[in-house]
Amino acid sequence: MAFHFLALLLFSLFSHQCLLVISASCHVDDEAGLLGFKAGIVEDPSGMLVSWKSGSDCCTWSGINCRENNRVTTISLSGEPGNPKSYLSGTIASALSKVQNLDGIYFDNLRNITGAFPKVIFDLPKLKYVYIENSKLSGPLPSNIGELSRFGALSVVGNQFSGRIPSSVSQLTELTQLKLGGNLLFGQIPDGIGQLKNLTYLSLERNKFSGKIPYFLSGLTELRILNLSYNLFSGEIPATISSLAPNLRYLELGHNKLTGKIPDFLSNFKQLDTLDLSWNSFSGVLPKSFKNLTKIFNLDLSHNQLVEPFPELNVKGIESLDLSYNKFKLVEIPKWVTSSPIIYSLKLAGCGIKIKLDDWKPSQTYFYDYIDLSDNEITGSPVSLLNSTGYLVGFWASGNQLKFKMESLIMPKTLKFLNLSRNLMFGKVPATISGLEKLDVSYNHLCGKIPANNFSASAFVGNDCLCGSPLSPCKV
Repeated sequence: MAFHFLALLLFSLFSHQCLLVISASCHVDDEAGLLGFKAGIVEDPSGMLVSWKSGSDCCTWSGINCRENNRVTTISLSGEPGNPKSYLSGTIASALSKVQNLDGIYFDNLRNITGAFPKVIFDLPKLKYVYIENSKLSGPLPSNIGELSRFGALSVVGNQFSGRIPSSVSQLTELTQLKLGGNLLFGQIPDGIGQLKNLTYLSLERNKFSGKIPYFLSGLTELRILNLSYNLFSGEIPATISSLAPNLRYLELGHNKLTGKIPDFLSNFKQLDTLDLSWNSFSGVLPKSFKNLTKIFNLDLSHNQLVEPFPELNVKGIESLDLSYNKFKLVEIPKWVTSSPIIYSLKLAGCGIKIKLDDWKPSQTYFYDYIDLSDNEITGSPVSLLNSTGYLVGFWASGNQLKFKMESLIMPKTLKFLNLSRNLMFGKVPATISGLEKLDVSYNHLCGKIPANNFSASAFVGNDCLCGSPLSPCKV
C-alpha cells in the first residue's frame, strides 16, 4: 500500500512538473516561425542567434520577448557598432508569419539583411511597430503600404529603397513615427503625408526629395521632430509651418537648396532644441527675435550667406554652435558665447574674427569637445586654451596668424584631430602627436626630426626644416 502511494505521489509530482514545463514553453508555431527566420540567415559571425535552438523555450532566446500565454510578441536584434563581425546576412523569411502574436520587430544595424520590403509584414495581424534600420533592403516601397493602417511606427532608415513614396501612405493615420531617411527615394513628398495627424517624428533626410517644402506639413501639429536634411528641397521656408511652433523640438533642413532670408517666425518656435539650416543659400541678417529661442541647444547656420549683426541669444548654455563660412565679420567671439556656462562644440571658421587668442577668456573651457576657429585673423597662442580643456577631441585653427612654440602644447589625452596648418608656429613637433588620428601642421616654421607617426607627408610639408619620415631623411 505504501509503495503504491509513493508511486502515485511521484507520478503526480512528475506530471505536475511536465505541465509546468509545457506551460512555460513558447508556442510551437512561434518556435517554427522563428527557426524559419533563422534558416533565412546565411551568416551570423557574432552568434547573435546561437541561442535559437529547436526544442528549447524560444521565450528565453536572445532578442525574443513573450507576454500573455507565452506567445512571442517582439523580436529585437541589434548589430554592435564598431564590431565588424556583428551582423546578419540573409533575408526576412516568410515563415515569420507563423508568429501571429508579433506586435513589434526591431532590427537595428544588422547591416546585411537584403531583399525587397518584407511581404511577411502584411501577414502579421497584430504587428504595429516595425524598425528595420541600417541594412540593405531595396526596391520600391510597396504601393499597398496603406494596408498597414494599424501601424503606430514604421522605420526603414538606412536601407536602399528607391522610387517615390506611395500615395497610399495617406492611410497610415495611426502612425506616430515615420522614418524613411537614408534611402534612395526621390520626387516630391506626397500630399498624403499631410493626413498623418498623429505623427510626432517625421524623418525623410538623406534621400533625393525635391521641390518646395510642402505647405501641408502645417497640419502635423503634433510633430516634435522634422528632419528633411540632405535632400534637394528649394525655395523659401514656408510660413505655413509656423503652426508647428508649439511642439516642435528639432527642425533640421540642412544640406538642401533653400534660399531667401531666415524667417522671423522661426523665433516663435520656443521649444526648439535643435535648428539646422546649414549648407543652403540663406542670405541677409538673422532676425533679432532669435533671442526668444531660449531653449536652443544646437544651432547650425554654417555655409550660407548670412551677414552681421548676429543677435545676442538668451541661452543658459548651448551644446553646439556653428556659424562657419557665412559672410559674417564678427571681429570678436560673441560675448554671450564667451559667457556661456556650457559649450561642447564651437565652430566659428571664416567668421572674420580678429582677436588675440590669449586674451579670449571663456567662462568655461573644460567641457569643450570641438573648437574650430579656422580661416580667421586670429593671433597669439592656443596653448593656454588647449591646456585648460579636459575632454577636447578636435581643434582646428588653420589659416590664422598663430605664433607659438609647438612643443609647449600639452595635448589632452582625448585629442584626436588637430589642424594648425598655415600659421606662424615654430619649434619642434612633439612626440605626443602619435596619439592623434588626424594631424595637419603644414606650412608653418617647424624644424627638427619628426617623431614616429603614421601620417602622410601632406601633414608636414611647407615647413622650414622638418625631416624624417614621412618627409626626407634627416642629414647626419
